[in-house]
Amino acid sequence: MDDPKSSHQRLLILDDDPMTGQTIMSIAEFAGIDARFTPSPTEFFQLVDQWNPTHIAIDLIMPEMDGVQVMTQLAQHQCTAQIIITSGVGTRVLEAAGRSAAEHGLNIAGVLAKPFTPASLRRLLADAGPPVGRRNKAAPPVAAQEAELSAATLHAAITSGAISAYYQPKIDCITGTLAGFEVLARWTDPVLGPIPPTRFIPLAESVGLIDELTLQILHEVLPWFVPLAHSYVTQPLALPLHLAINISARTLSNTALFERLRAECQAMQIDPEQLTFELTETSAMEDPTASLDLLTRLRMHGFHLSIDDFGTGFSSMLQLVRLPFSEIKVDRSFVMTAMTSQESRTVIKFIVDLGHSLGLRCTAEGVEDLATLAYLQQINCDLAQGFAIARPMPGAEALHWVQDYLVK
Repeated sequence: MDDPKSSHQRLLILDDDPMTGQTIMSIAEFAGIDARFTPSPTEFFQLVDQWNPTHIAIDLIMPEMDGVQVMTQLAQHQCTAQIIITSGVGTRVLEAAGRSAAEHGLNIAGVLAKPFTPASLRRLLADAGPPVGRRNKAAPPVAAQEAELSAATLHAAITSGAISAYYQPKIDCITGTLAGFEVLARWTDPVLGPIPPTRFIPLAESVGLIDELTLQILHEVLPWFVPLAHSYVTQPLALPLHLAINISARTLSNTALFERLRAECQAMQIDPEQLTFELTETSAMEDPTASLDLLTRLRMHGFHLSIDDFGTGFSSMLQLVRLPFSEIKVDRSFVMTAMTSQESRTVIKFIVDLGHSLGLRCTAEGVEDLATLAYLQQINCDLAQGFAIARPMPGAEALHWVQDYLVK
């Protein structure tokens, strides 16, 4: 019996066609991967629990339990194996199944349309990353965080500076030069551990602390940005750096905050052209008239505006035409699947072409590999950000990253 705690790759195959299952198993074993095949969902789930596979290959069309049902059950089991979806059902259905699995929190290595080549399977197994075990139980469950997070806890974190700014670089797709950073708020509580922005930002909005949080982040990032921006512009061929800051819908009604920010930029000698406020389409929809007034004034004063997560909502096009945006951001859900989905590539190119036709700068977020960056260069996307370039970093680390990047 294989040791289930071994770090060696273990591939478990579920397919109702014995010939296909045996073929996948042979390809994996030839690549040095332990592999097991079963056509039975019952035996499959027993092996998931007992053998702890690092990789799983699932056929979508099966008589007893289809692949989507299998993946739903894997998600309920909190399975963290890298999953490869196979079928002859068609590329669009395969990709939809992959998105469905990802929405359930599963790790999707990719999809394979039948018939596939041994090389394409080996590529997915190689690109899936290191083997992963079961979910880490050390992190506090979301339910526990919900029970302990409160307005008082959040306010204390804001006033103490426990919520701090992280910086993710953005580069020019064509030249590779540094274009700026997006500011991201991060909070690690000594008791609750890391608390994601998807938890504390809605809480800040609901209890009236979002403006206080926004100001706290701005007071941290502007002094960090000023010396970097002033020194960077002296580099050969360097253009002025930009800083992108996410703005909540609730903050759009606080005209005093933006007037104060404008005064601080003037005092620090920051050109408003170097600051970009990123808004989701839902942010701008809460009070359309007030949004239009304030955003128009911000553009009049030189600040840039970016519509974030473009392409994920029904009103994106309306907002793009209605409001004075200067930048459009392609949603990461399309960018991260660009190399495995023709549909995603088509959407990305459409958004980039649309943005350019309206005179907007186009940014792709979620760039996780060099092949995706090469595709963005090919379609003339302006800016890119993602793990292939750099992860979000604390201020000091980001400054070191800039120094290292300049000498490359």
